[in-house]
Amino acid sequence: MTADPVTSHAPGAEYAETASAAYRAALQVIESVEPRIAAATRKELADQRDSLKLIASENYASPAVLLTMGSWFSDKYAEGTIGHRFYAGCQNVDTVESLAAEHARELFGAPYAYVQPHSGIDANLVAFWAILATRVEAPELANLGAKHVNDLSEADWESLRNKLGNQRLLGMSLDAGGHLTHGFRPNISGKMFHQRSYGTDPNTGFLDYDAVAKAAREFKPLIIVAGYSAYPRRVNFATMREIADEVGATLMVDMAHFAGLVAGKVFTGDEDPVPHAHVTTTTTHKSLRGPRGGMVLAQPEYSDAVDKGCPMVLGGPLSHVMAAKAVALAEARQPAFQAYARRVADNAQALADGFLKRDANLVTGGTDNHIVLLDVTSFGLTGRQAESALLDAGIVTNRNSVPSDPNGAWYTSGIRLGTPALTTRGFGPDDFDRVAELIVDVLSNTTPTQASSGPSKAKYTLAAGTAERIHAASAELLEANPLYPGLTL
Repeated sequence: MTADPVTSHAPGAEYAETASAAYRAALQVIESVEPRIAAATRKELADQRDSLKLIASENYASPAVLLTMGSWFSDKYAEGTIGHRFYAGCQNVDTVESLAAEHARELFGAPYAYVQPHSGIDANLVAFWAILATRVEAPELANLGAKHVNDLSEADWESLRNKLGNQRLLGMSLDAGGHLTHGFRPNISGKMFHQRSYGTDPNTGFLDYDAVAKAAREFKPLIIVAGYSAYPRRVNFATMREIADEVGATLMVDMAHFAGLVAGKVFTGDEDPVPHAHVTTTTTHKSLRGPRGGMVLAQPEYSDAVDKGCPMVLGGPLSHVMAAKAVALAEARQPAFQAYARRVADNAQALADGFLKRDANLVTGGTDNHIVLLDVTSFGLTGRQAESALLDAGIVTNRNSVPSDPNGAWYTSGIRLGTPALTTRGFGPDDFDRVAELIVDVLSNTTPTQASSGPSKAKYTLAAGTAERIHAASAELLEANPLYPGLTL
């Protein structure tokens, strides 16, 4: 099957009717036990069909991916690894995990893939501890003549624990576009490591590689984390690897947001992290369009440690989700996915251009990936006010910090917009230009409100008639680009 399994380019009426019959039957079974859950499930599909979803971390999985998760694999415990489980009867789980890992290796050109993590944060935890085990624990055990931590004396164990807990990590700061797990202090990553952040050029918003190199030389981290969740530009991972090599650091890349652009060959060469990073982590949803979950790709020297993710930091793998990962990764290996990934990037450019020609302020002045970061202070708003006003009008976004954000990480000064989900629906450049127009319309008609009590940074007033006007305009776009066309419940 080379047609796109989700958009209006999906296979024909027979495919849609088969999927419809499967969902109708499943909902009838659910309804017989808890009708409110069946109702909420139907309502969720209706709500997703009726809103402009621009959250960069969300997408729409295919019916095949979604249906795979509702299977008997949900009932299996399978701690351990392929062929080496702590429970009997896992031969079919071995098949599922092997297939998912095989597709991941082939799709990304990675020598090793680990598909058990339940989320992106779990994938990063596995990566962090695999690096610590490889770079700190293994050499220390060798120095002490021990094969396992259980062989150590209490004094030696305390010494090792101290070394494991005092390593350094250099990651992108949250307001520059990094993720919570890149060393943000309230996050576990900021508590595990002696942490320092690198930012972006204060004048351009672009990543300053010379500044990163300078910080690495001064700080001498064990791990440098590259990748982003809200940086609207590409990264030269070959340069990041050179910086890591110079200071003897392990380069870990979190590509959770842009994995689909890597899989779809939009990012190649120096912009493809997998050949350059020692360890690469990702989610399997977002731009990759699979089930919610995580994954770790690694060079051979880290594979043994990564393979111990369960029980090192993970509970039992979710076998039904691993099966869905295999299906999604198989879809991503089809030519249609490369065309989809190209459209995601082209649409982001169209969205950015749509804002710029309407005099909106974009962080870095544009985009060359799937993210557009809109600074809403020119509208006199906080990110919290903008997010809420847009939601009133049926446009789903999320507030986000901008570099050196004066409003902090809760209220923020920006909104982050992503093109993967609406591209899945079939939206094209002209549609995204119209989306930019609608967003500017909403924000131009939103006024911050000074509340008599409570945080005023969240209060706003939307001009009368704005929400209704935007809903009507959005409905035209949504009707022209239906979600799961032909799927009826």
